Amino acid sequence: MVKENIAYSGMASFLAVGVAAALAAFAGAQETEEKEPGLRVATFDMDVTPPVGAPMAYDPVETKWDLGLRGRGIVLMGAGDPIVLCAMDWIGIANGAYDAFQQALAEAANTTPERVAVHSVHQHDAPRSDFTTERVLEEAGLEPNIFGGDFQRDVIERLAQRVAASLESAQPVTHIGIGKANVEQVASNRRILGEDGKVRAVRFTACRDPKLRAEPEGTIDPELSMVSFWNGDNPVAVLTYYATHPQSYYRTGAPNPDFPGVARFLRELEVPQALHVHFTGAAGNIGAGKYNDGSKENRGILARRMLDAMRRAWDNTERQPIQPGDVHWRITKTALPLAPHLKVEELEAMLENKPEEANLMRVARNLAWARRCEAGHGIDVSCLEIGPAQLVHMPGELFVEYQLAAKQMRPDKLVAMAAYGDYAPGYICTTVAYDQGGYEASENASRVAPEVEPVLMAAIQEVLKP
Repeated sequence: MVKENIAYSGMASFLAVGVAAALAAFAGAQETEEKEPGLRVATFDMDVTPPVGAPMAYDPVETKWDLGLRGRGIVLMGAGDPIVLCAMDWIGIANGAYDAFQQALAEAANTTPERVAVHSVHQHDAPRSDFTTERVLEEAGLEPNIFGGDFQRDVIERLAQRVAASLESAQPVTHIGIGKANVEQVASNRRILGEDGKVRAVRFTACRDPKLRAEPEGTIDPELSMVSFWNGDNPVAVLTYYATHPQSYYRTGAPNPDFPGVARFLRELEVPQALHVHFTGAAGNIGAGKYNDGSKENRGILARRMLDAMRRAWDNTERQPIQPGDVHWRITKTALPLAPHLKVEELEAMLENKPEEANLMRVARNLAWARRCEAGHGIDVSCLEIGPAQLVHMPGELFVEYQLAAKQMRPDKLVAMAAYGDYAPGYICTTVAYDQGGYEASENASRVAPEVEPVLMAAIQEVLKP
């Protein structure tokens, strides 16, 4: 009996210790879960269409189209401070306006501006935003016209409210999906070279010259990249990336998202449970000119071709589990070399002479950027690495060669590039392109020097490295 009591007592002690250990482990797991809830993603979406009478990049708004302009994106949480990715159906966001977007969305998402990437899709029947150029004109006693920022400031405030509200309905991210597919008969290189190696013609996005349309596609990136965020078997957000100027035709007086927006809308009808966000890649020298003569019906044709690639990328998607440790944010701030023809004193003198309207806007925009460069302003180049994907965020109207080089740097990953971040530098060509000439490398289009290529290539390599 004594032995039995001793055995019972020992067993009771063992069970008590085991239960206590289990409870402690459970409590520790609960505490860890509260501190590290895993990855979550919030989605936000808002109409950013300007009202009738408001200025767009080229013309005032006269009427509305069936599809308006959207500002949409995601907030990724659970891997350090939140990360915000935002795509705007605008032509470009530059200088102080880009800073304002970053700051407002950062505050709304409880993060820092350095972890916010804002990109324009670059449709042309759409607004632009540049508070620095607006200030340059106002300080000179001139009307800001297309750079007037009242509507844009209102959008920033409302979009920040939408971002903050989206956090309450964030969903877990258990898997990441990656897919890709080539887009057929949409993109072509805009720059046609002659036998002397110089640009002899530019095949713009709508090209009516049959001889230029007959030229080869040239250097492009035909691939549409897709990254999707999943909560179990349910897709929450789908991000797509493709490098081409997104115009079929424009200057209609009706704000519209053009053919990428139509394709995005149709995909959302097919997969309505997920928010679809589209980013334009490094498309500075890429357009649809070979396959588009500007006919109105081509908007639908180009949209369907892009839609087809989105479907195939979705069908090709491979999913894998994702953890907070698989997410990394890398950023480098880069000083882009100012174009040699932009000198602050000369630009200030030109502005005082009040040139005609078109030149006035160009001079003010050049002066805004030149002052920022002289003040040491840096441009963000960042990368969100999430499992098998690396999403690179770049400024300006970047040439496709930068995107192709980035993919070659990390062949072990799906590398997707969004350009048209800070729009202030204008076209960012390769070094050799400045010697070749052409519109994109002209003084009217590019506000950076030919030495920009090694600077940006080094930045890309820095954010892509393991």
